[in-house]
Amino acid sequence: MQTHAMMRSYPASITLDRGLLARVVDVAIECAQACTACADACLSEEMVADLLTCIRGDLDCADVCETTGRVLSRHTGYDANVTRALLTACIAACVACGDECEQHAGMHEHCRICAEACRACEAACGELLAAIG
Repeated sequence: MQTHAMMRSYPASITLDRGLLARVVDVAIECAQACTACADACLSEEMVADLLTCIRGDLDCADVCETTGRVLSRHTGYDANVTRALLTACIAACVACGDECEQHAGMHEHCRICAEACRACEAACGELLAAIG
């Protein structure tokens, strides 16, 4: 809710669809939270050594998604090239993390939830990337 309200109240011109932009910010932040929580849950599993790649992917994806959400929240001096690069990186991180988490989803519910969050973020970032052109 706050993201949409902030986008609507922004005094400077935003050349992107504000609703789409707000949705991508929210989805990216949600994905960062899911990835952070998944990494922590993986650390509490008995077979933590089997989840090292998953944990690393979770943490990388969380950092990229968090940064994406933060950068997309700023529009003064907007640079479409930076936004495109960031969205592309976010998609790549979400694909990698989502793929890894899906391998563990049958055994660990937190990995299934994380994979879903990654897929949602990947799709939303792709939609915004296409809108930017």
